[in-house]
Amino acid sequence: MQLKRIFTFSFLISVILPGNFLSSHTDSQSSFPCTSYKLKNGLQVILSEDFSLPIVSVAVAYRVGSMHEEQGKSGLAYLLENLMFHGSRNIGRMQHISFIQRIGGELNAITDVDKTIFLQTVSSHQLASVLWLESDRMNSLSINSANVQRVKNALIEEIQLRKVEDPFVDSTNRINELLFPDHAYHHPVRGKEADLREITVQDAMRFYQTYYRPNNAVLCITGHIDKTKTNTLIKKYFETIPRGEDIPQLPLTEPWEMQSSTTDILNPLISTPAYFLGFRLAKPLTSDYYTLAIIDYILLKGNSSRLYTKLFKKERLAYQLNGTIDKRKDLAVYKIFVRNTNEIMLERSQKAIFSEINRLKSNPISEKELQKAKNLFKIDYIRQFSTSRDKAIFLVEAALSGIDLMELDRELDKYMAVTPMKVIGIANRYFIQEGILLNIKTK
Repeated sequence: MQLKRIFTFSFLISVILPGNFLSSHTDSQSSFPCTSYKLKNGLQVILSEDFSLPIVSVAVAYRVGSMHEEQGKSGLAYLLENLMFHGSRNIGRMQHISFIQRIGGELNAITDVDKTIFLQTVSSHQLASVLWLESDRMNSLSINSANVQRVKNALIEEIQLRKVEDPFVDSTNRINELLFPDHAYHHPVRGKEADLREITVQDAMRFYQTYYRPNNAVLCITGHIDKTKTNTLIKKYFETIPRGEDIPQLPLTEPWEMQSSTTDILNPLISTPAYFLGFRLAKPLTSDYYTLAIIDYILLKGNSSRLYTKLFKKERLAYQLNGTIDKRKDLAVYKIFVRNTNEIMLERSQKAIFSEINRLKSNPISEKELQKAKNLFKIDYIRQFSTSRDKAIFLVEAALSGIDLMELDRELDKYMAVTPMKVIGIANRYFIQEGILLNIKTK
């Protein structure tokens, strides 16, 4: 199941201190009401009212993903995501899904490198039922031999099927290994087949008891809610869940040194060549990162972006082109993927990409082109919190990233403050000529 990465625009933030609602913050210029506080067991709660439709979205996010797995236990976090639908003390196997579907709701889930998110959108009068479902599996997940083996078999089959359907799975894993030197960041979220086979019931139980606790979670409810009644329901269903032990600290990552490299691999499953090009970037939400995000729009986002125009419209050097900034907790990289019809077009397209990057590094971008990129960024930025579901996803991700909720309404201004000189400076700092290049050859 997939969730999209989203952003924020403007907010009315009311921050409530744990326990007694001691203080608050209000910005009359903002338009997104939000309340945040913590329960005694450490569960962070975020509420946002939206009365446009009689629906609510409930997101429960845990600060755990593939980077928290021990080496040799890859896939454990993804296994736990699936186990969360296989029953708990008061809920039978798959009944969580069937209940949400029966009442006309929607649900989704994702496991990523540093987070796991569960999301439901239902009619507002069903809020209590969803909170009960979520609290039951947070408190008493059914982890037994039958469930673990059933999920392991399904995930191994999923890995095998994905390799058949996507011939670039192994190539994607390889570029991640080259870009992220630390194993915790680059091994596949779905895990490795050999590792999954060795995971035990004890492994799953220990992982659940360590990370799927209220003090490692964020509960966000958005939509048509009465805050007083909603707080009462939250206290009823979640406050009695015991907090877990302190979350283990992850080892510090090795310092990054950006050195260009070229690697060639053979892929007998493809009929035409392709390649990945990658660059290591600044940490997310640092001052450099905001400029890098706009550079992404200049180069790759939209039909009038520089690379799309050159490789597709003008010179027709590729028939598949995509790329984006890949953020993994405190690390970020820029990845570009290109498929070509033959080796000659592959070489020409690489030269064209490097030419455009060099142009970005040496010639100031016009205010008109920069503003166009900013406008497109702003449209995407606003569009992705237009529903209660999108707001819930955004808010839990903001909380997981450690952003101060009172500062969220200022985020867009940081992207809009990018100047032509910042673009030149940041492009020269991070876009080394050759980057990390992975050529995928047919023979």
